[in-house]
Amino acid sequence: MDKKVEKLDSRLEELNEEYSKTKYNKATNLHLGILRAKIAKVKREIVTAKKRRHGKGFFVKKTGDATVALAGFPSTGKSSLINVMSNTKSKTAQYAFTTLTIVPGVMLYRDAHIQIFDMPGIIEGAHLGVGGGREVISAMRTADLLVFVVDVESAGTLKVLINELKQLNIYVNKPEPQIKIVGMDQGGVKIDVNMSKLPSDYIKEIFSGLGMHNCHVQINEDISEEELIAFAAEKAQYVKAIAALNKIDLNENYEKIAELLEKENRIEVIPISAKEMINLDRLKDAIYNNLGIMTIRLAPKGGAKSGKPMIVRKGSRVGDVAKKLHTEIVDELKCAQIVGKSAKFPNQKVGVTHVLNDGDIITFIKNK
Repeated sequence: MDKKVEKLDSRLEELNEEYSKTKYNKATNLHLGILRAKIAKVKREIVTAKKRRHGKGFFVKKTGDATVALAGFPSTGKSSLINVMSNTKSKTAQYAFTTLTIVPGVMLYRDAHIQIFDMPGIIEGAHLGVGGGREVISAMRTADLLVFVVDVESAGTLKVLINELKQLNIYVNKPEPQIKIVGMDQGGVKIDVNMSKLPSDYIKEIFSGLGMHNCHVQINEDISEEELIAFAAEKAQYVKAIAALNKIDLNENYEKIAELLEKENRIEVIPISAKEMINLDRLKDAIYNNLGIMTIRLAPKGGAKSGKPMIVRKGSRVGDVAKKLHTEIVDELKCAQIVGKSAKFPNQKVGVTHVLNDGDIITFIKNK
């Protein structure tokens, strides 16, 4: 074992032992919080040290307009789903752990080239490394959207999946907290705003425990201690996700199950059957809508009714599209003509700050 990793493991063992022996009460609450911060810091250092020694695990190369990862327990139908939704032939079988590597595919939908990854199955305890789960979950961080594929006969695993990600500081369908941290050369930890239920002295000790001794902190919402530590340590990630409730052809109560899953997990659930090709268009539509992308069209001057499709982020402005095409276009741009939902009338002339809608047709007009 690497000497640095061995030393860090020993330090982690000492901290965990101290934590387990400390009884919880009001007097020890702050001390326990500091210990948790120190434990989080050492764990982060261990992961970094091991990555340098062993590499980063799965390698994922992103292509296309957006990336989707299919995540779930083994044998939930992820491979069957990617086969019917893309140009991929991922191995399928009636036993667990069929997919041992990340299998990429491409789904063409509404002119968007959406990359789909069939991820190896993860199981309970994945965040601890069971079944190579840490490496699989780490690879999911590259995706723009997660699709949890859940077997209708074991729908409770959805909560397990979400919790496994949370244990590694990946928060599903939760907005990034309103926290601002600015480093300083000196002055200690100063808290300008604290709208959390955590005492300011407690927060200062957490930051000191993470080795952040000089900084300005603003916390503009209530936040848990665990999430604050993850955010401050730059380990937290906030991901968008939906769920595909698969194999609904095997259970006639699938609608009630889907409704319950949505309510309990605060996630959009689409009942499907990859085998029987049920609701696949509905799932594709949900994927597209949750990726935060839209299709606009570029038309030449002269009033073409349609044009070349282009995929951009929702909320994009005329200037953003021009920059994506070529930076010089923005400098030469006089205005743009818009046909579509964002226009008040056909061929409306707008400037670079005009916000576009899905399906808009744009004609750029340059300065003469």
